Amino acid sequence: MNLLQQVEEKRKEIFTDSYPMSIGELVNLYKDGDLEINPAFQRFFRWSETQKVRLIESILLGIPLPSIFVAQREDGVWDLVDGLQRISTILYFMNELKNEEGVVDSSLKLSATEYLPLLDGVVWKGDDKELDSSLKRLFKREKIEIKIIKKESDTSTKFELFQRLNTGGSQLSDQEVRNCLLIMLNEDFYKILVDLSKDQNFNETISITERLYEERYEMELILRLLSLANSEEDGLKNIPDVSDFLTEKLKYFADSGLNWVDEKELLAKTFRIINATLSDNSFKRKVGDDFKGGFQLTIFEVIATGTYLYLKAGKDEAELPALLRSVSNNLGSNEIFTRYSGSGSKANYRWPKFVPLAVSLFIDED
Repeated sequence: MNLLQQVEEKRKEIFTDSYPMSIGELVNLYKDGDLEINPAFQRFFRWSETQKVRLIESILLGIPLPSIFVAQREDGVWDLVDGLQRISTILYFMNELKNEEGVVDSSLKLSATEYLPLLDGVVWKGDDKELDSSLKRLFKREKIEIKIIKKESDTSTKFELFQRLNTGGSQLSDQEVRNCLLIMLNEDFYKILVDLSKDQNFNETISITERLYEERYEMELILRLLSLANSEEDGLKNIPDVSDFLTEKLKYFADSGLNWVDEKELLAKTFRIINATLSDNSFKRKVGDDFKGGFQLTIFEVIATGTYLYLKAGKDEAELPALLRSVSNNLGSNEIFTRYSGSGSKANYRWPKFVPLAVSLFIDED
């Protein structure tokens, strides 16, 4: 098969359509349930007020908007795949955006802009500065190009499209993109991952910043632990891109049929013992007699993975606290850890060494 044949073969798996649609028509589709924004996606709706107002201003001024992408389901409903910020802002301004409980609870009040200073305080309805009816008609008649991935397309197309449109230059973090993808693939597993990331002992040991929480880094840490603990050494040797690797593992877990009741219990026990033994020094570097600095990802990867594997192997829990203290005190002087955890060390460089290191420290320590 040559490249042309390969391209033609793959193009047959994707069925698309496109046409312009007025904002009024789009809003009616949303109100009727024919255009769906997964409520869980709205936690990623975080444009600033200025960005929202500028979009509304652009529409009023007749500035063309970029296309949005939707995926057609078997029942004919369109799932919004790309354009969340724009469509959510429009619905929010028009007092139509529903929260996760399915209720409209607020709307956007505009502020003055350079071109339209009289926008200050304007709302869609319900106020002294309600938008003029003629401007409402103009607003609703503005068109947006809709790109449709039809239901006949390959089942993974929606997933791949979202990933390609929302990586590179995106305002979402890698984990937020993964979360959106996971909601598409298996929303039940997404909820499991959220529950795992809320474990109190886990959060007391990682001590990360509010910004990292906003980017859902705590969920990435859980995914890293599960990925490392459930990967063979050979599978870690040729990882071209860590983010892609974690995304592939996420897809695997979403479809794996693992017993998540047991996994949640195992992870809870892992961090309960780590927290009880090492407290907020769990993943910090030891300097002299003291633990200093903030959370160290490389230490987390060894100690959390090792503890998880120790418990999964059914080893004596009573001996684990002493082993944890010993590993924590001496990890900084371990030759393998030192060599592969230095400044600039990439995960795909250290992971093939760290998983065997965790096994040697926690499983084969005898």
